[in-house]
Amino acid sequence: MSRPPQENWSTRIGVILAVTGSAVGLGNFLRFPGLAAKYDGGTFMIPYFIALLLLGLPLAWAEWAMGRYGGVRGHHSAPGIFRLLWRNRAAPYLGVLGLIVPVVIYMYYVFIESWCLGYAWHYLTGAMDLGKDPAAYGRFFSDYTGLGANASVFANPLGAPLVFLVICIAANFILINRGLTRGIELFCLWAMPLLALCAVLVLIRVLTLGTPDPSRPELNVLNGLGQMWNLHVGDKTVWQSLANGKMWMEAAGQIFFSLSVGFGVIITYASYLRREDDIALSATTSVAGNQFFEVSLGGMITIPAAFIFLGAAGAVGGTFALGFNTLPLVFEYMPLGRWVGFLWFFLLFLAAITSSLSMLQPAIAFLQEGLGLGRTRAVALLCGVGTAGTVFVVWFSKNLVALDTFDFWVGTFCIFLLASVQTFIFGWVFTPRRGLEELDRGADFRVPRIFGFVIKYVSPVYLLAIFILWAWQNVGGYVQSFREDSTVRWSILFLLAVLALFLWWIRLAVRRWRTEETRT
Repeated sequence: MSRPPQENWSTRIGVILAVTGSAVGLGNFLRFPGLAAKYDGGTFMIPYFIALLLLGLPLAWAEWAMGRYGGVRGHHSAPGIFRLLWRNRAAPYLGVLGLIVPVVIYMYYVFIESWCLGYAWHYLTGAMDLGKDPAAYGRFFSDYTGLGANASVFANPLGAPLVFLVICIAANFILINRGLTRGIELFCLWAMPLLALCAVLVLIRVLTLGTPDPSRPELNVLNGLGQMWNLHVGDKTVWQSLANGKMWMEAAGQIFFSLSVGFGVIITYASYLRREDDIALSATTSVAGNQFFEVSLGGMITIPAAFIFLGAAGAVGGTFALGFNTLPLVFEYMPLGRWVGFLWFFLLFLAAITSSLSMLQPAIAFLQEGLGLGRTRAVALLCGVGTAGTVFVVWFSKNLVALDTFDFWVGTFCIFLLASVQTFIFGWVFTPRRGLEELDRGADFRVPRIFGFVIKYVSPVYLLAIFILWAWQNVGGYVQSFREDSTVRWSILFLLAVLALFLWWIRLAVRRWRTEETRT
């Protein structure tokens, strides 16, 4: 069969950092701390680590095994790998989830990425000196992101929001066009250590704050850490906290999104490994690296910093509220806050761009192997599709409705679907026996044999339970939004158009693959 030239990762550390970079993102430093504070501190860590062991790590091992198995046989995209593993006419079309999930998430993620870069620049130049009025930071965020009105970001084409958005889009496509080793791997080799360095410097500053306000001795570093690690907060017992079903759902969801399982990224990244490369240790190391960034760095920075200056109420908030409203106010109170603020938002930018780069590679791989395009042409085509989606999100910026709609239907709903498909294919088609053989090949350690039972029986049940609970609590509100909000309807129509485009491409790819197989 005629295939594009085979690409491979050049080093083990390169692929580990690339996969870790894909997983480490804004959720590690903002969403995770917010959930831990929301759900009674350390009690949240119990369902969090259970989900890691029963869902996150098994799915990561499964994606690495399926990806490497497909890669050594010439396939690097979800449609191609699914078709190889499951000789069913529907298999490559189910792989569309592995393309639209990362591409659509990229469409709005790069917009958020540009906020991080813009905020870092504003701190570096002193433009974020807004005083100690909380409302000032809310107004700045609203104006910067176009929260107040649709298309307001485009009112000033040379303004900072659009300038930094263009920079981020250009950086992503320049790096992805350089290829696997000279683009993604090379960038992650220096970006991930730099990200860790920035995070450690911010952590040191937070942990050395002591008790900034002697008149309020309870607001100190130790109590701030207690907000994160104590097994119960307030009057509730541990068992009362653990009885909250929604906490279990959100803990599992955080593991799910944090590790990038169900995104279609890991299966593509793993496909570029050689037949004898160690995937068991690499997969485990990348999961451990993500947990270090999330628990040891993200959790120990955000909550204590907000608690020390603003109290327990300040340590709770959504991803955007905590990251772009609360923490900038905290930096205003903090000694050397301007420089800590710059480091904070620069590390968020690095976390975001290493993730957004990974979101582009699955579609690039498919366009190359499925439609026979060269890398430059594939990148150009994807640039057009991705930028169109980003412009759509930025245009319908009022209350971030388009962004939230994309995130709900693709960044949540479709991720659960893709993970379920991958669990079914690995557990019931590829089979755990063959999967474990693939994981053992070239491995420095053997994956525990119980993994086969977990991925075949436990993970599907866990996924189904989470999905039902999540859908029961959320779908009704989005159905109502669809009826009442025209932006929601336009957003869903746009998503359906993207889905139709990729399904058409997959149909062309299947025809091409069949023709090549007939010739050989």
